Amino acid sequence: MTTTDDSAISRLLEQSRSGLDRVAAEDLPAVRAEGALIVDIRPLELRDRDGELPGAVVIGRNVLEWRLDPTSPHRLPGADDPHRRIVLVCDQGYSSSLAAHTLQQLGLARATDLVGGFQAWAQTPDARHLTR
Repeated sequence: MTTTDDSAISRLLEQSRSGLDRVAAEDLPAVRAEGALIVDIRPLELRDRDGELPGAVVIGRNVLEWRLDPTSPHRLPGADDPHRRIVLVCDQGYSSSLAAHTLQQLGLARATDLVGGFQAWAQTPDARHLTR
């Protein structure tokens, strides 16, 4: 999928990504080591099919904003730092861009996503040594 068409969703995706400092798949271990919260937003079916993302917190897309908004009474324990870097991971890096943009609108300025999503990470040396 590319964002070269003139559809409304392509324009929204481009606008969303313009404010993100997106993470390359090969940089994910270093970003995690620096203290970023890695959040897997893939549905159960994709996690069952392709495997888990080691070290990631799983949060369903339908409750993501409530679980990560530092002001929400429904936030995850430890999700109270609006300055922490949050890296969202979906399957291919599209819905995570839109979700990261939404988190930024909630005040999480360092929210971003993984370029190419889980599928890109699965091609890295860090992922290839894991068995499924």
